[in-house]
Amino acid sequence: MRAPFYTLLFFLFGSFFVESAAQPGSERMMEKGWRFTREDPAQAMQPGFSDDSWQAVTVPHDWAIYGPFDAHNDLQKMAITQDGQQEALAHAGRTGGLPFIGVGWYRLRFTVPEFTPGMRASLLFDGAMSNARVYVNGREAGFWPYGYNSFHFDVTDLLLPGEENLLAVRLENFPESSRWYPGAGIYRNVHLRVTSGLHIPVWGTQITTPVVREDFARVVVRTTVEKPAGMESSSVALVTEIRDAQGRRVASAKSGLTRFDEGVIEQHMVVEQPALWDTDHPHLYTAVSRLYAGETLSHEYTTRFGIRTLEVIPGKGFFLNGKRTQFKGVCNHHDLGPLGAAVNEAAIRRQVRIMKEMGVNAIRTSHNMPAPELVRACDEMGVMVMAETFDEWKSPKMRNGYHIYFDEWAEKDLTNLVRHYRNNPSVVMWCIGNEVPDQGTVNGPKIARFLQDICHREDPTRPVTQGMDHVDVVAANNFAAVMDVAGFNYRSHRYRDAFKRLPQEIVLGAETASTVSSRGVYKLPAVRRSMAKYEDHQSSSYDLEHCDWSDLPEDNFIQHDDLEYCIGEFVWTGFDYLGEPTPYYTDWPSHSSLFGIVDLAGIPKDRYYLYRSHWNDKVSTLHILPHWNWQGHEGEVVPVMVYTSYPSAELFINGKSQGRRTKDLSVTLEGSDNKASQEAFDRQKRYRLMWMETRYEPGTVRVVAYDAQGKEAEVKEMHTAGKPHHIELSADRSVIGADGRDIAFINVRVVDKEGNLCPHDSREISFTVQGAGQYKAAANGNSVCLTPFQSPVMPLFSGQLTALVQASETPGEILFEASAKGVKKARLVLTSTPHSVY
Repeated sequence: MRAPFYTLLFFLFGSFFVESAAQPGSERMMEKGWRFTREDPAQAMQPGFSDDSWQAVTVPHDWAIYGPFDAHNDLQKMAITQDGQQEALAHAGRTGGLPFIGVGWYRLRFTVPEFTPGMRASLLFDGAMSNARVYVNGREAGFWPYGYNSFHFDVTDLLLPGEENLLAVRLENFPESSRWYPGAGIYRNVHLRVTSGLHIPVWGTQITTPVVREDFARVVVRTTVEKPAGMESSSVALVTEIRDAQGRRVASAKSGLTRFDEGVIEQHMVVEQPALWDTDHPHLYTAVSRLYAGETLSHEYTTRFGIRTLEVIPGKGFFLNGKRTQFKGVCNHHDLGPLGAAVNEAAIRRQVRIMKEMGVNAIRTSHNMPAPELVRACDEMGVMVMAETFDEWKSPKMRNGYHIYFDEWAEKDLTNLVRHYRNNPSVVMWCIGNEVPDQGTVNGPKIARFLQDICHREDPTRPVTQGMDHVDVVAANNFAAVMDVAGFNYRSHRYRDAFKRLPQEIVLGAETASTVSSRGVYKLPAVRRSMAKYEDHQSSSYDLEHCDWSDLPEDNFIQHDDLEYCIGEFVWTGFDYLGEPTPYYTDWPSHSSLFGIVDLAGIPKDRYYLYRSHWNDKVSTLHILPHWNWQGHEGEVVPVMVYTSYPSAELFINGKSQGRRTKDLSVTLEGSDNKASQEAFDRQKRYRLMWMETRYEPGTVRVVAYDAQGKEAEVKEMHTAGKPHHIELSADRSVIGADGRDIAFINVRVVDKEGNLCPHDSREISFTVQGAGQYKAAANGNSVCLTPFQSPVMPLFSGQLTALVQASETPGEILFEASAKGVKKARLVLTSTPHSVY
């Protein structure tokens, strides 16, 4: 019997982070002056210990990304049962082949002139990998094991007013603790927060909008207040102003604190004619909270938020501000390619921008808690976030995985996550687990409810989901029925069965596709393959190869287009990442994934344009593959495919028509749900245009696209490249900020005399940087390349790579030069400015 119809209605709001310093007091990031070692001295936490021989580093810092790559780094001998392995195998590159295992120490000497008796101080870590033990002036401030979470400690009683202080942090990463590259070190930012005794604590506001109409919105601000012992509640006042994006005050409230408030003040305000947050118009507001002791300002605290509504309607879908919205999402791991796990705002925003241009409207932070820089970017750029927590609960996947912490730390970790991001408008859903083995245990439903209840306790406004991968099991044992939203990983052919068996009447593709491809690499014949392996350790960019458990993009497109109760998908993955080189589990030097729609260097693969053609209706897409340099294959069959937003196109090779193809909209989910249909590429024919019998001859491939009325709309050509002639450079931004952190990403290509990409070129490129910047790193997207990312010489892969140039703190011009044997070198001038250009 179908469960009674019900609606889950979630109203949402916005994003929290401290915008300005407390008055009096301060907040600062602790970036410079750190010393680091991979040794483990017994007295490293003591102020008298000498760290003169340690390495000078800047935080965020990932100690392992510098390499070297080695097959023995975290070599995992095991059977990955969830991937169907029956016997233990040696997985050499599963965690990236980088040296993240072991102990690392960080030390920083600092002063706090503004810290005087009666004030409070806390240290906030956005993330430290992992098992962080924090000391201040030789005394332990606290311990936090989970490397992906943000945490904070009160260090008021440990600081020395008016004197030099020492912060020391010991980290330790265990072998067999991760299924991908986790990074190592203090890889996110560290903040020192100093306030008066009367203050708002870290993550101390909660903003909701229980009523949202076109002409007004009710805004409720709950503020936690901490006051010194002995201070009378009646002397405390809170003034809160809401300001729009232009800084204009649109609402305000003043409240006193009574002894009955239990340290929480709730204020109700009305914003007239509210500008709503959505993925096209990410409008943001700021709540400025001022705490007064009598007439004296004690603390000023700002919270940025948005006004919007969320609604999940059984059988109908997910609604953002009353509009049915499907998730066009991607899963992303946290590493930033050649930067490793070290957080960099420019790199994060570049990733979000690339995804947004593809048509992505949501990101799943798989399989861990996100950096605040990512959530902030999504707030500002209009991308929804599924904020994830754990890859393990009580039952293990890895010998030293999160299960060793779960009982003691799960509630603490989850509480921190929700309090940190419960005001962010981009965060629309909490995800409490990924393919956890507990889904098949007797206690699994109880644990799921326990975690979901924590989310509801801390934030009653958002739905909760998780990624489940055993439909029959979780439908039979009540595990899936517990969740607000039933999220499934892969097995999209089971969506209809799940819908019939579960009470939610909603299905989310929490993880989909897992198509594998290597940029610029094509394998013949072009046929659908599962777990295909080749001598070069690459996968074909005809986008017809996948894993035993996974699909091709069109297998998911058709589900979400034809089933109204499917609320969208999160594709595995938006970007390639370090580790998990499936299907080359055991084949060193494979050490990074092939799942990405975009490669490790941030260069789009062909698949990017397939998703863009289906997801981004704001721009036209017309993309041809493969390249047209097939020397030695003259006269042989080389299929041509076109990824386009247009309904039809005609293909010409050297002026000869190869026929006109039209997307076959008659293909249905039901009709294509069989092996014969899959082998005939029926679903592919609904979403891509395919000429499977074309024969190669050097020259020009020309595609003429037609609109829905049959009129010629766009033309694109691709040419056989001649002899490599020169290097071509282009930067993602020509102006960057002179803050010592901002990075320009430069695409480096070798082209022929006419500017055609030379798709097989793999020569080494050398880099030099002069002026107001420095060379940072490079990546080529080749999953078997062992050249260190920091090397000033990097081989091309399929004719391209990406070089990273970082600004100094001095504004001016930055001259980047790329050179190589046999081709003309190239130069590019960038400008760094004292103003932020994020």
